[in-house]
Amino acid sequence: MDIAEVARISGLPASTLRYYEEKGLIRSSGRIGLRRQFDTATLQRLGLIAMGRRAGLTLDQIATMFSAEGTNIDRDLLREKARELDRTIRELAAMRDGLLHAADCNAASHFECPKFLRLLKVAARKPAAGRSGKNVKNGS
Repeated sequence: MDIAEVARISGLPASTLRYYEEKGLIRSSGRIGLRRQFDTATLQRLGLIAMGRRAGLTLDQIATMFSAEGTNIDRDLLREKARELDRTIRELAAMRDGLLHAADCNAASHFECPKFLRLLKVAARKPAAGRSGKNVKNGS
């Protein structure tokens, strides 16, 4: 398959495919004219890359799972990522429940609701998702 067909099937732009090749995640089998050619196993690799990215793995972590001989999936890394996802799921479920409670609470003011006040205390102890407390512009 040429790069255009892989791009069409995978839904990834050709530039991403070239980047993945540069990072060693996929390999072209050669060229016909100026077009890179890929074998069908590339689609499986792209599926593994997509699954890893959705699970929160970095491209460098994913790259360690590929070798010239094939794939060598790091089971310990997958287990740790699964534990992280479980923690995130619990946190998101608690957030969802808190939002639903706040939406349905019959108190005259949310600040009169003991459950809402407990939720605020819990929220105040944890940084917002995706924030490290550092200023992004200057790295501090």
